[in-house]
Amino acid sequence: MLVTASQMKAAEEMAFRSGATPGDLMEIAGEGIAGSIREFFPNPGTVAVFCGKGHNGGDALVAARHLASAGWRVLVRLSADPADLAPLTGEHLARLPRESVVPELPETRGPLLLLDGLLGIGSSGKPRGKVVELIVEMNRWRREQGGFTVAVDLPSGLEASTGEVYDPCVQADLTVTLGAVKSGLVADGATAKVGRLALVRLPGVTFSEGDPAEVPMASDLRELLPVRDFDSFKGTYGRIGILAGSPGFLGAARLCSSAVVHAGGGLVTLYALPEFHDLLATSCIPEVMVRKVGSYAEVLEERNDVLALGPGLGRDHDADLLRIVEEASVPCVVDADALNAVSSNLSILQRAQGPRLLTPHPGEMERLDPQSGRSRREWALSFTDAHPVTLLLKGARTIIAERGHPLSLNSTGNPGMGSGGMGDVLTGVCAALIGAGRSPREAAILGAWLCGRAAEIAVFGGSASQESLSASSVIHFLGLACRSLRDEAF
Repeated sequence: MLVTASQMKAAEEMAFRSGATPGDLMEIAGEGIAGSIREFFPNPGTVAVFCGKGHNGGDALVAARHLASAGWRVLVRLSADPADLAPLTGEHLARLPRESVVPELPETRGPLLLLDGLLGIGSSGKPRGKVVELIVEMNRWRREQGGFTVAVDLPSGLEASTGEVYDPCVQADLTVTLGAVKSGLVADGATAKVGRLALVRLPGVTFSEGDPAEVPMASDLRELLPVRDFDSFKGTYGRIGILAGSPGFLGAARLCSSAVVHAGGGLVTLYALPEFHDLLATSCIPEVMVRKVGSYAEVLEERNDVLALGPGLGRDHDADLLRIVEEASVPCVVDADALNAVSSNLSILQRAQGPRLLTPHPGEMERLDPQSGRSRREWALSFTDAHPVTLLLKGARTIIAERGHPLSLNSTGNPGMGSGGMGDVLTGVCAALIGAGRSPREAAILGAWLCGRAAEIAVFGGSASQESLSASSVIHFLGLACRSLRDEAF
């Protein structure tokens, strides 16, 4: 559920009437923020806390105290005199060494974390006074020194309910929001400022009203990836058929099929036309069966539990693809050139004989249905209102929509995923999850989360940088992404 600032305040007031205290919630929030940070930075460095007068600053100071106990060096930049801080915030400042408060940040070595605790949901309008100077300073340290910015609850300078971006506004890499995701955090214009989203739930804080759209976290998704029964076998996890690759784009077939294998697909078959069968048979990983077909329409006679259609396939086979999308009784993940084929004849979606998961990037979506000034959310909901499909609209905040279900927005990932082949991997992961028994909507939600989490692990736990991250890296770290889900990684 998404909530406005006023709905969040009302929920907190109800919790206080039931016996919760601001101090208790602040401790829980700060500990949760520190835990989220350690998911990205297992090794300590320097955390610079930019602390405002209110409880948002107190939450940041509690997080800093927990990080200090784990070996982090803590520095504090204040937006006001210590005497002007809210009482709780002042108490937590006093629990840190006096020398932590600095008039300016020194040069540092190792990871530099910039913790934004300047403004919370109680603020309104443009930042003012000293806060403006500190926002500019944070953004400069991020830009010039490679600091990683974590916003407490929301980036300072972003309106919590609407997502309006004021000038200046903190540019966060990770926003750890508290209690519930604020509606402004997922507005289209806010994504670049919010970055990765994490949620710290607050016990006793419940919501009687709000937007039914959801931003699922690991704890919400774990049941979609159950521990496997000891007596399961390859047939348990599905027969997955893939139509992908064409001369010049055979890598798409290799990536997609490899992703299916590494996401748990049981039996994986890549169907290839005679002219490039041999190339694929010798270049795909050995777990993938490469089967020669005279035409792609032959897969309608094959025994499969799910089909993945389109990555790198080219436009020479539109007629076969349209027939498969219409006639296949099994679920189909429809991507890339299969989407381009469908865009020429959307009516077949009404006649499709089985569930269809469409996975367009914005350009492909534009061909399916021009955006025409609508928000991404309105765009997705309008399409699924008109067509009986599950839609996964890719982007920095991937959207999953299906008629009759709440909209879902993905929280994971990083800018390193802006490179070729990521969509091919996502298609394979979704197909594998459907083969293992997930519905197309469940597979889309879980698949987007896992691919994004694998990209995070590759950068923060592996040897990749955002610049060097590749689709193959995401495949390599899918196993750790699954394990982190079961460990309740945020």
